[in-house]
This record gives sequence, structure tokens and C-alpha cells, in this order.
Amino acid sequence: MYLTLKNISKNYGTLEVLKKVSLELQENKTISILGKSGCGKSTFLKIIAGLETAASGEIILNNTNISNIKPSVRNIVYLFQEALLFPHLNVFENIAFGLRIRNVKKNIVAEKVKTLLQQLALEREALKMPDQLSGGQKQRVAFGRALIINPPLLLLDEPFSSLDVETRATMQQLYKSIAEMYNITALFVTHDLKESLIMGNQIAYMENGSLTVYNNKKEFINDMKTGVEGEIKFWNSL
Repeated sequence: MYLTLKNISKNYGTLEVLKKVSLELQENKTISILGKSGCGKSTFLKIIAGLETAASGEIILNNTNISNIKPSVRNIVYLFQEALLFPHLNVFENIAFGLRIRNVKKNIVAEKVKTLLQQLALEREALKMPDQLSGGQKQRVAFGRALIINPPLLLLDEPFSSLDVETRATMQQLYKSIAEMYNITALFVTHDLKESLIMGNQIAYMENGSLTVYNNKKEFINDMKTGVEGEIKFWNSL
């Protein structure tokens, strides 16, 4: 298994945020983690990224235990709701940043960035500054900046939640095509039921710091606590 999380626990004082959370994820797959605000989803991602320290448990990525490795060495990319672009750099340089700091040759940087600009439909925006972009364009730039360094794992913390419905749907489909193209392995956190079904090859549900991982979407849909059945009944009643 490419990613294995074993009994991850986290406390803030007497508050138990994560309760021996475990999951396994195959390489080149995305797992959706559905859950309400405050259930522990973001804390879980931060522990995987190394931004928070677990009280107990292990993180094994590609046969290496990274539990005690510094975030910078893990090379995992964490994408937030906000794109968090560098405001003083244009689109091209934002995407190129990860290669620049690794001292990659200029011609290779130019080639890789050009390819990503085409794939992300950002060719016309290459010289624009972040404050000239729409919300969807900013997220595409953030994806480009992540993809260009070929991270072993991508952590997506409700990346489309601030977008309007149409842009969000476009970004969901763009992610799915890019994930297949670049063989991305990712955890996709969301509080949106429909989005969790669309985005994940695998689905999990987090509630009060506990995680249930489902074998398939049918099992997820049939579990009353996920809310799928209730939503279906609501729409059928209209």
C-alpha cells in the first residue's frame, strides 16, 4: 500500500481531536474524506503534512515511515481553500517557484511551466499578477505550482469551497483529468456530500475524530450517518 496511516491520535489538552484514525490508500488514487466542520479533518491533513504533531500513530508513505520527518523533507503539498499565491510573482513565476528554488535549469523550467499552463488553460494568464485572476484561475495556478514538483502526496483541504457552483464543477472535472494525467495520490477533504462522491476513488467519513473508510460507494451511500439517504429522500419528495 502506498500510504498507510496507523492509529493517528491527537489531543488539545483534554479535547480528543483524533481517535486512533487509520486508513490505507493505493498509489495514483484519491480518497474523499467527508465530514462537518470541526470533526478533525484539517488536523488530520496537517499531521500528515508534518504541520501538526500526532500524540501517537505512524505515517508510512511509499514504504518509508515519515512520522518524525520534517515537513520540508516530506515534500508533501498541502492546498487550502485559499490559493495563497505569491502576490509579487506573476502566474508563470508562481508555477515555476518550486523548480526555481531547486536550481533547475532555466530551459527545463520554461518547458515544464509552458506545458502546465496549456493543461490548466492558463496560457493567456501567464504574465498576470494574482490580483488580476478569478477565484478559479487562482486555484488552477495553485495546482500548477503543486504539480510541477511532482509531490508524492497531495493534501486538498476543501480547495473549491469558496468558488461559485459553476466554477466549482469546472474545477472538480479539471482535477479529475489532471489527477489521471499526473498519476496523483491525494486526500481530498470536503464537507460537501456530492463533491465527496464525485472526487474520490475511495470514500471515508469523519465524525468526532473517528474515521470510517468504506470499501465502495454503495457501502458509503447505505450508511445512514453519511446523510446520503436523507438527501436522496429530500430530492425525491420535491
